[in-house]
Formats: sequence, C-alpha cells, structure tokens
Amino acid sequence: MKVELKISKEVKEPYAVIYSDSLTDEITSAVMYLENTGKIITGEDNGRIAVLQPSEIYMVRVENERTVIYGENKKFFSPKRLYQLEEQLGNGFMKISKSSVINLSHIKCVEPSFKGMMSLVMKNGLKDWISRKYLPDFKKYLGI
Repeated sequence: MKVELKISKEVKEPYAVIYSDSLTDEITSAVMYLENTGKIITGEDNGRIAVLQPSEIYMVRVENERTVIYGENKKFFSPKRLYQLEEQLGNGFMKISKSSVINLSHIKCVEPSFKGMMSLVMKNGLKDWISRKYLPDFKKYLGI
C-alpha cells in the first residue's frame, strides 16, 4: 500500500483518506486501526487495570447496574457506561439490546426463538438475546 502524508498548519485535526478500487482486508484493517487509535479501553480485574484492544472484547453488557467487558476467558468491570464504550469500540461492534454490545467478528451462531426474537452464541460460549428493536439491523448485517 502506498502512503502519502501531508502536513499543513491549516489542518486542526488529523484525518485520513484512503483511495482504492476495492475494499480489501488490508484496507479494512487499516481503517479499524486508524479509527481506534487513541481509544484506550480499560477494565478492572481483581484490583488491576487491564488495557484491552477492541479485538480482544467479545461482549460488553450491563449486569446488576455494572458494566462488564467480556474477553475470551475473563471478564472485566468498567466504570464507563455502555454508550461510552459503544462509541469507543466503533465499527465491528453492534448493539443487540438495551444492555448489550457485541463484537461481530466473535459470533459463533444465531438461533431463532419465540415471538420473532433471536439468540446468539459467541465463540467463547456467552449467550444473549437480540431484542426486537435491534433485530432489523442485525438481520441486515447478516444479509437475511
């Protein structure tokens, strides 16, 4: 990939423009990296503060009025609210209910359920419901 950098005193906030004839994995990775640069996500685990990469996060869920970040084998607690983490995580994540945001790349399977609802299973075994409010966007993502 060719890279061109222009420095100008007129530019107040850095921004990137990518020109390509198609969307490749390399471009997708570059965009995700650029969008998440400077967005540090932390979670508390037994008194320690862990720095988490978005790719390590499977699900963020509110449980008993606490924000819980689930990784592959661990869970972390965050002082941030769900909407704040949702904004930080950006592309690649989707809200599936009032209390849950998932990493789309860690979905194992989706199962239809009663009254038009669907449940999903993450690759680490976590399960959650996709509420009817968020179901149309989720189905659109899946192409169904």
